[in-house]
Amino acid sequence: MPENPVHEHDEDDYRGAAVVFTEDHEIAVDVVLRGHFQPIDGRFHWYGRVAANERITELTAGRRTQVVLRTPAGEAAGTLSDPDPWNRYRIAGLGRPPFELDTELHEPVGNH
Repeated sequence: MPENPVHEHDEDDYRGAAVVFTEDHEIAVDVVLRGHFQPIDGRFHWYGRVAANERITELTAGRRTQVVLRTPAGEAAGTLSDPDPWNRYRIAGLGRPPFELDTELHEPVGNH
């Protein structure tokens, strides 16, 4: 068994700086993102949280907001919604994510 077993969904796919864009705004933020391929609809779903940011709160004004999220690895359209109790907004999108995907295959835990 490997010293550091890999568990599915244990790690974030991207954690760091990003920029949220709308037609009228450009807001620097910190994000935690992950994603997975959904075989039911055949698409990649990416999602995560945007760290608490007063400008994001003002931008959303309590409603879902369509944005573009840019990281150093790329950009993708997504939707800001659902702040948690710490005022971190959920962001989600479909298709190519705004971060690099790990294409390395890992042996599942428990297989020898």
